[in-house]
Amino acid sequence: MIMGKEHILIVDDEQGIRDQLFWALNTAYEVHRAADPAEAMAAVEEHQPALVILDINLRGADDSREGIDLIGQIIDKEPDTKVIMVTAHGQRENALQCIQRGAYDFFSKPVDIEALKVVISRGLYLRRLEMEHRRLQREIAASAPFGDIVGISPAMRRVFGFIETVAGNDYTVLLSGESGTGKELVARAIHRRSPRQEHTFEAINCGAIPENLLESELFGFEKGSFTDASQRRIGRLEQADGGTIFLDEIGEMPLKLQVKLLRFIEDRTVQRIGSNETKELNLRIVAASNRDLKEEVEAGNFREDLFYRLSVLHIDLPPLRERGEDIVFLANHFLGRFSEENNRKGLRFSTRAVQEMEQAPWSGNVRELENRVKRAIIMAQETTIEPEDLGFGRPEAVPAVEPITLQQVRERAESEHLRRALAAHKWNISRVSREMEVSRTTLYELIEKYGLRRDDHD
Repeated sequence: MIMGKEHILIVDDEQGIRDQLFWALNTAYEVHRAADPAEAMAAVEEHQPALVILDINLRGADDSREGIDLIGQIIDKEPDTKVIMVTAHGQRENALQCIQRGAYDFFSKPVDIEALKVVISRGLYLRRLEMEHRRLQREIAASAPFGDIVGISPAMRRVFGFIETVAGNDYTVLLSGESGTGKELVARAIHRRSPRQEHTFEAINCGAIPENLLESELFGFEKGSFTDASQRRIGRLEQADGGTIFLDEIGEMPLKLQVKLLRFIEDRTVQRIGSNETKELNLRIVAASNRDLKEEVEAGNFREDLFYRLSVLHIDLPPLRERGEDIVFLANHFLGRFSEENNRKGLRFSTRAVQEMEQAPWSGNVRELENRVKRAIIMAQETTIEPEDLGFGRPEAVPAVEPITLQQVRERAESEHLRRALAAHKWNISRVSREMEVSRTTLYELIEKYGLRRDDHD
């Protein structure tokens, strides 16, 4: 093998054409030759060529089947290889059939060498792009093996370890944690890494569906079983057969329905509303709640026997404020993803923004952080994202004592509007003066009154 040169294979039963193409191409490429399918596949095995130039009529002008079949054999062996078909004049129909089989392009005889070189160069360039894309996709998958769940903190490493441990079995899993901590993402990660990954993942929010509809949503119903039941409906449990069902906000489920769910967990059979028939199902249950279900049991709002059935495997997902270095790590992750989507490349967080994020309570957890970053990408006037862009506001804008007078409310609003206008126009006094419809003298007086300084906005 000659380092630095890409390998090309010429397959043609005419030695004169093989030699012609060899001498035309061997300066730029490492060129190999084959006269028939057997020699061609042996060369593919040995050299893994980046591109193959293949004569469609290996056994005469009227027989193209062997050449067409060889396309599939080459691509099956080396999926990245680009195949260029060489056809006799007037064989356009066969050429199109070759494209359908996976050939990259085709040429008619007699071959125009200079034009062929252009097609080869273009095909090899496309191959390099495709291989680079797949390499990057593999790197992304390797660096984020749990899908959209991102984190480097010890707390999240514990979550990743839990997913790895429980994914391979079929025990019921209970996920607890505050809203926005990623319970559904964890449930999906467990499903994707389980033997059930090829089957359905069904998610249902038990708190978002009215009590009178939740039973029929879960278990389904027969036509005519109640008013408006105009046709049979398959429940979500049946739809998840073979896969995983995620019961989000299970703590919101009414006690009457908890009894029916408990019975299903025990015998794994489902009976649609209005039906006397039962159907046995094979699925895994992952449940989640932002409530403390032990407290709900003690308060009489949740069945104790159901709690223990659901919590065979249990993990409490950490809130964002307890994930340390994940806060800024996640912020940059979201910034990279959403800034590209909004064509705002080159954005970065200021030191003040980082400090504000690290100190924030994050009551809405990861969901709140994601939304604030999305907002900042839209609101940022410059390439540096400030706390105000994230929606935090300046400390001095918050009064020290409540309640405040109407005059103080007006001054606060005036100060905030002036500060934003100055920042938006990069302290161009003339522009701000025109926008606010005040004289430059008045504007300077307001700046002095509220103690605004240009350094605060740089």
